[in-house]
Amino acid sequence: MPAAAADPVPDPVPAAVAVPPVTAKEEWQPPPVAEVLAAYAGRVKDSATAMRGAARVRDSMNRARTAAAQRRAAQKTARQTPKSA
Repeated sequence: MPAAAADPVPDPVPAAVAVPPVTAKEEWQPPPVAEVLAAYAGRVKDSATAMRGAARVRDSMNRARTAAAQRRAAQKTARQTPKSA
């Protein structure tokens, strides 16, 4: 067999596997947190609005919890097979 048939030198890493250099921000990335929160800087906390919002969240969570419990109970009863006498 000729010595040229064996390839002792491995091929270099293909360009597709190489890590691309870090570039500018791409469109799909979210904006930086500081940039988003900058709109809220200097605003005063409105306690009445915060209390109403918290009450709405609690109410929504309670409704979701109740609905989930009802759903689980309905699934449990549907899984139970009737016993024949």
